[in-house]
Amino acid sequence: MNIYVGNFSRDVTEEDLQQAFEAFGQVASVTIIKDRFSGESRGFGFVEMPVKAEALSAINGLNGQELKGRTLNVNEARPRSEGRRGGGRGDRRRF
Repeated sequence: MNIYVGNFSRDVTEEDLQQAFEAFGQVASVTIIKDRFSGESRGFGFVEMPVKAEALSAINGLNGQELKGRTLNVNEARPRSEGRRGGGRGDRRRF
């Protein structure tokens, strides 16, 4: 199961997230989303846990908990919608 983790401090590392989620079960991968230009954390990421029951337990156990001074927002990741690339304002040409 893919889990969204948001609102964490820029100090949080992939290892920090791995340790927090491993308390609930096996972690397949951890990815922190970084700014394309600066390389700094954008304050959210994804954790993949192969066992759904463990993933649900992690969501329930970590959502609303504090990590390095920030309250985590943890829930099941939604699939990306097709056609959405995010980030920009779209094509707003003026003729």
